[in-house]
Amino acid sequence: MSAALIAFVTAFALVMAVELPDKTFVATLVLTTRFPGKAVLVGVTAAFAVQALIAVGFGSVLTFLPDQLVSVVVGVLFGVGAAMLLREGYRPADDGSHDAARSSATPVTFRRAALTSFGVLFAAEWGDASQLATAGLVARSAQPVAVGLGSFAALVAVAGLAVLLGRKIRTKLRPRLLQRIAGFVFAGLSVLAFGSALLG
Repeated sequence: MSAALIAFVTAFALVMAVELPDKTFVATLVLTTRFPGKAVLVGVTAAFAVQALIAVGFGSVLTFLPDQLVSVVVGVLFGVGAAMLLREGYRPADDGSHDAARSSATPVTFRRAALTSFGVLFAAEWGDASQLATAGLVARSAQPVAVGLGSFAALVAVAGLAVLLGRKIRTKLRPRLLQRIAGFVFAGLSVLAFGSALLG
């Protein structure tokens, strides 16, 4: 298997695991209850494309730094991501928190719905665990295109699931358990990166 394919699969799997129980999925679900699904998907896909480019650009800059320093930065990125995920995974459940977002359907234009979806998801993804993971993987693998595409594909897949399946899917998943697992995976990657820096 080529390095690019490994980087793509790794990015896709990691970002999918992180985002499925995260605010990206929930926000897309809520938006879909208020706006047409196609408009939401167009808006969130555009937001993910921009955010993936930003993460890849940041990760690419890291590749110009000394290997030891890159390992430290990557360790910090994954450590922050682990802390964010574990905090969310162990936070007390907030039942009915999204009920208020459900309101009677108001007719809006496709453009307005797409722009609203873009704005919500663009803001939600800033400093998100998936963005940190993408930057870290780019710096580690030196495969910016493959990691960027893998991350983007995972984000779009998560959004597509939310749009297609709606709120029903949330009752069949245990998002907090997935957040905890992803958090421990991130913590492990952080430890590996710091270990690499120490040994390097």
